[in-house]
Amino acid sequence: MIEFRNVSKHYSSDVMALRDISLTVNKGELVFLAGPSGAGKSTLMKMIAAMERPSSGQVIVNGQDIARIKPAAVPFLRRNLGLIFQQQRLLTDRSVLANVMLPLLVTGASKTQAEQRARAALDKVGLGDRADAQPLALSGGEQQRVSIARAIVNRPQVILADEPTANLDRASANKVLDALKAFNSVGVTCLISSHDEQMLDAAARVIHLNQGQLEVAA
Repeated sequence: MIEFRNVSKHYSSDVMALRDISLTVNKGELVFLAGPSGAGKSTLMKMIAAMERPSSGQVIVNGQDIARIKPAAVPFLRRNLGLIFQQQRLLTDRSVLANVMLPLLVTGASKTQAEQRARAALDKVGLGDRADAQPLALSGGEQQRVSIARAIVNRPQVILADEPTANLDRASANKVLDALKAFNSVGVTCLISSHDEQMLDAAARVIHLNQGQLEVAA
């Protein structure tokens, strides 16, 4: 599903975000990406979503070479990706339901269809009863689960979650992780970056990055 072949990314001659990364994530896997701040985790994830392009090497996502994909084709690539990035916040001027409906409306779904699927997505993350609430009325953990619902409402093949449990208490973090595991259990490929040692201890596979280099691929 995802393959990096000798990938490097530099922003200038003295800023190297990734160095000669080679790794594979197979369809249906749940993989954690670990490493300190500045290790290159977010850059790696952004490459998968074609938010960044490699300086050298190849990034292959579902058979497509990210370096060769045309800008007009990027939205079609992302329809198969559920993106949960820290900088992508919920819109506070509309309800939880409206936030989750938005990706479907953008891609041309009818309002009725979008509402039905958004409610189903909220049910899957345990927030069906908060559909009419405003995002700011929710706890941090609930807001993150709404972000997951919004990410999976298009029924993606891959979920990319960048530090989805950051700044959450243990109970909220576990609920977020349980929601991601539930989608993985029905075949969705999940790549999750995390600093949470307790979460990583329970992971079946962890990829470690440090200063843009691969340390261990379990």
